[in-house]
Amino acid sequence: MIERYTRPHLGKIWSDEHRYAVMLEVEIRVCESLAKRGIIPTEATKVMRKKASVDAARVAEIEAEVHHDVIAFVTAAAESIGPEGRFLHFGMTSSDVLDTAFALQLVEATDALEKALLELIAAVRKQVESHRATVMAGRTHGIHAEPITFGLKLAGWYAELMRALHRLRAARAEISHGKLSGAVGTYAMNGPDIEAEVLDSLGLVVEPVSTQVVPRDRHAMYFATLATIGGGLERFATEIRHMQRTELLEALEPFGKGQKGSSAMPHKRNPILTENLSGLARLLRSYSAAAFENIALWHERDISHSSVERVIGPDATIILDFMLGRMTRLIADLDVRPDAMRRNLDITGGRLSSERILLALVDKDIAREEGYRWVQRCALAEGDFRAAVRADADISKRLSPAELDDCFDEKHALTHIDTIIDRALEDTP
Repeated sequence: MIERYTRPHLGKIWSDEHRYAVMLEVEIRVCESLAKRGIIPTEATKVMRKKASVDAARVAEIEAEVHHDVIAFVTAAAESIGPEGRFLHFGMTSSDVLDTAFALQLVEATDALEKALLELIAAVRKQVESHRATVMAGRTHGIHAEPITFGLKLAGWYAELMRALHRLRAARAEISHGKLSGAVGTYAMNGPDIEAEVLDSLGLVVEPVSTQVVPRDRHAMYFATLATIGGGLERFATEIRHMQRTELLEALEPFGKGQKGSSAMPHKRNPILTENLSGLARLLRSYSAAAFENIALWHERDISHSSVERVIGPDATIILDFMLGRMTRLIADLDVRPDAMRRNLDITGGRLSSERILLALVDKDIAREEGYRWVQRCALAEGDFRAAVRADADISKRLSPAELDDCFDEKHALTHIDTIIDRALEDTP
């Protein structure tokens, strides 16, 4: 049974307490850099390090009066320090601390997401190896095509998750940019050397041209990456939902002792976990769209992006983290039914070999269109396809019983499965 899945540490990244702690660290490091240059007293920074703190309730109280979040934050922090608090925010503008702190929070959240993604990759890889040779019907348009293995299907998921990992790491680099360049990005108060020193100490990169904010195309790329990863998880979830349908019953979500599927129908075993994942993926896509809307700010900046990011930053990262954890447990405990896969594979009576028979006829100098008509009339007729082909006057005249037996041998379709799986598994974290 899949346990209720939460990652409280990711929520803590977005708490007011943690946000203010990150902002305060940015403020103090700027002051320490200024003190090294003799711009403010070194003793003041020592007092800051010893005494500075921020109480979220006090910030809210001040903000209710001044209607400016950063002023409220700086005022509350300065109160905790005493007279030396007057040097906080020296030469800085609001976006210096807000954008730099936001970058740090996104980096923290991304590191948590990478850990969760790696856990899912490991779970999928284990199932790939377990089901390399579990034969099932490949489907296109929902219709049987040619045989594959469940391991091959999962190898496609593994390859997509590895692409997701590479994209997430690239998104982390994209978002790891801060700015301390002042009101319109011209370093009118504090120089580029201070910015470079502080950001480097925080593990961030200097935004080359920041205006008053880090350009939001970076954030759009980041949230688009989260949405893309969510889309992949939705693809896997949709596949499991289809495989759990009553007509298939090839792979089912875990179902625990005492679990109930319907308030009215005791027989129901509904794919609620994967349906939930599909819904959450829609949210991620909407957050991505909102991030794209944030790119076009007025002149050197406005704050239309701010309200959006206060929602999508926490929500998108927490949702994706939840989705990754749920999918990991789902994959690890997936109820795979090879017998049902074989039963469903056989219901077509050998029709999955139609291409092989067609090509065998072409090899006998039969025009492709002519051979296609012969095979199709047998395939579309009711009854056993194997018997129909063997009884067809045109086909049986060209292909011997032994040649037809070879066409119906599913091993031919599976010849390169291991090669494909091995190729996918070559890419490792």
